[in-house]
Amino acid sequence: MAPPRNRRPGFSRRAQYGLFIGYVGAIGGALIGGVLLLLSTFNPPAFAAVRGVFAEITTPIASGFDWIRRGLGSIPDGIGSYFAVHGENAELRKQIADDKLTVTRAQTLEQENRRLRAMVKLRDVTTDAIVAARLVNSSSSSTRRYATLNAGSWQGVKRGQPVRDPSGLIGQVIETSPNSARVLLLADPESIVPVRRVRDGLPAIASGRGDGQIDIRSASVATMGFQAGDTFVTSGTGGVFPPDIPVARVIRTQGDIAIAQPAVNPDALDFALVQQTFLPEPVPAPSPSASATPAAQPKAAP
Repeated sequence: MAPPRNRRPGFSRRAQYGLFIGYVGAIGGALIGGVLLLLSTFNPPAFAAVRGVFAEITTPIASGFDWIRRGLGSIPDGIGSYFAVHGENAELRKQIADDKLTVTRAQTLEQENRRLRAMVKLRDVTTDAIVAARLVNSSSSSTRRYATLNAGSWQGVKRGQPVRDPSGLIGQVIETSPNSARVLLLADPESIVPVRRVRDGLPAIASGRGDGQIDIRSASVATMGFQAGDTFVTSGTGGVFPPDIPVARVIRTQGDIAIAQPAVNPDALDFALVQQTFLPEPVPAPSPSASATPAAQPKAAP
């Protein structure tokens, strides 16, 4: 049999305590409300003070709940903003990388244009220029140092002609073909160039070491000391290299020999200028014709 619905809660202490607390709360709330009502009617200043106290108590709690509400409400926007910012950062990084590549290309072009302008200026002021050609390659990892020009005999390039750029001497042509030429660089052990010291005109000989540097030896009988920083240019001796072309700068000394750095690094060049030799080649003397017959001798009188 089901228990009646109007059964009293006396059988449970928990239910009794709950009802008691509910009644006490209701009666207390009614009393507090009545007191506040009377206070607001008969003594508004006191009611304002009480209201201020309650406001001081409830404001931090309300602020905390409002902060929590705003934080929970901003979570979706924060997630969306994170992904949006992440995508924008990726695009900006890609744009920065593209801009760096563009700047690098522009700097390379600017350097090449500057070298070309210097080369054009040198060609214009040099009366013995043959051709300005591109340096196709150079051997920097071998003890033999050569470079290749994309100009040859069809462009007027001949064996023995000096090769230079506005900064200094590069080497000398040793082989030619119709559209290319092989250049012996200054750093090659077979390269020998007569030079002179700029500050006092001391004659010397510059020879390659095979490691990218040059040995400088005095050409005079007296032993002359070298100093770091001494600059050497071509002297014109020998009739191959025109005078006053920068050749090398001393970086250290070893006894009577100076170790010098070439004025030009062929690996960093794009173009070079081929010049005539300083002194023209001697014109061979005409050989007497083998078919020529001696003049007839007059007969002697009887």
